[in-house]
Amino acid sequence: MASLLFRGILIHPPLLNSSNALFSRKACAYYCRMRTITRAQVATQVNQPPQLKYPPNARNNGLEILLKDYETIIGIETHVQLSTLTKAFCSCPYNYGSPPNTSVCPVCMGLPGALPVLNSKVIEAAVRLGLALNCELSFNSKFDRKQYFYPDLPKGYQISQFDIPIARAGYIDLDLPVEFGGGQRRFGITRVHMEEDAGKLLHSGNGNYSQVDLNRAGVPLLEVVSEPDMRNGIEAAEYAAELQRLVRYLGVSNGNMQEGSLRCDVNISVRPLGQSQFGTKVEIKNLNSFSSVNRAIDYEISRQVLLLSQGQGDQIVQETRLWEEGSQKTVTMRKKEGLSDYRYFPEPDLPEVVLTEGYVNKIRGSLPELPEMKRRRYEGMGLSMQDVLFLANDVKVADFFDAAIAKGAEVKLAANWIMGDIAAHMKNEKLSIDEIKLTPHELAELIAAIKGGTISGKIGKEILFELMAKGGTVKKLIEEKDLVQITDPTEIEKIIDKVLLDNPKQLEQYRGGKTKLQGYFAGQVMKATKGKANPGLLNKILLEKLNAKSS
Repeated sequence: MASLLFRGILIHPPLLNSSNALFSRKACAYYCRMRTITRAQVATQVNQPPQLKYPPNARNNGLEILLKDYETIIGIETHVQLSTLTKAFCSCPYNYGSPPNTSVCPVCMGLPGALPVLNSKVIEAAVRLGLALNCELSFNSKFDRKQYFYPDLPKGYQISQFDIPIARAGYIDLDLPVEFGGGQRRFGITRVHMEEDAGKLLHSGNGNYSQVDLNRAGVPLLEVVSEPDMRNGIEAAEYAAELQRLVRYLGVSNGNMQEGSLRCDVNISVRPLGQSQFGTKVEIKNLNSFSSVNRAIDYEISRQVLLLSQGQGDQIVQETRLWEEGSQKTVTMRKKEGLSDYRYFPEPDLPEVVLTEGYVNKIRGSLPELPEMKRRRYEGMGLSMQDVLFLANDVKVADFFDAAIAKGAEVKLAANWIMGDIAAHMKNEKLSIDEIKLTPHELAELIAAIKGGTISGKIGKEILFELMAKGGTVKKLIEEKDLVQITDPTEIEKIIDKVLLDNPKQLEQYRGGKTKLQGYFAGQVMKATKGKANPGLLNKILLEKLNAKSS
């Protein structure tokens, strides 16, 4: 394989500098071009699996019957890209979307004689995540070299951790959404270890060659390996979503799957019900959303169950498969390497990582309230699980809600406003909650004004949208626009009398039995008062007036 790839590599001049001096001040890394033969194509050509023969209605009733006879075992390896200012072992910054090969140096390019120096923030992030995942920390851990060949790996090995990860034996708790049956789940965490990222291949539009961008090489990662505790695509997708929430709450990563800051590789096997031995494990890559995690698993379960049911179980081999979003199926990428193929050995250029009790306790004391704790607290406030999951999903929304409650807002009313009009506005305007002009204090003031009868709910909604778009205070807007609710019964009665006098035909129809016209009269009163009439008083007096002369 290596010789095949080497034969296809061509060296090209630097992308951003015409000079041939590789290490001049303005020089950038060379690009590598690979001819069209890729590892995925080679693997596919070597062993093309037979076409599956789907039985009639296999994708609905028939498949559902088959699935009941099998159990699925799912584990996930998640790579979390850390939000450090510099890379793991050098001082190069990393900014997503930067021009290719503009954030590189001899260390992350793997040049001879360049030595790595560990970024201490990587250790801090690893300890924070390990504690948040209820793991046992390794107070003495080390780095190892994981050796393999690929054009985007300039050193020919990756600095990782093998037999002594920084954290192990933990778990994560989560709540399944109500629409998926609800309930709590606990999934085990096998290990959390530190490592560096590889570069990135940029494939040409016509497929004739690939270019190597080393900006990402050396970017710090935490790999989180779960226990094989998940049994379906929904559980796996929710596990990944909870891990994303966790790293965002901790502030160690932005967790954006679209940028590659959170990458999930799913390991899946299928076995007949009652069998203790695991089936053949298949890894699925190229999952860039939680819905694709769910759909890829569902497809792969169906594929493996159909092969087993048709006596073609030998066609399920240990391999890496890619999820194709367009065709909604998995395809062979390459045969899966075993641990021995990586020839791990201790990294000689880095010392051991030694933690102290004081260092760990300081980090433990700085941990924020985590998603699971927040959900339990919100539940204790009397909120429904639907409300709880929505509010705790985004740490910024949760902080906004907590701040509004701290300012005196009623819990359920604050939740309703945030989940309703505020969420709709953010979605329409494509804004996050910290980008709108409304503050938690003003939301609390708005709720108090409505509850106290100063303004109506309708006026409150108008004020809310102005506050979100332009900012300001509730009190000032009410005064400037004369929005104080009319609560004087005599004044409301005068307006009702005028509306009834101006609409004799509708009044006669109401008294003739068309009682739905009450809404029409209420609307006319609201129009006359510009929405400021107290709805309760209005309806009470209006009913008395409408029915007074009908008897």
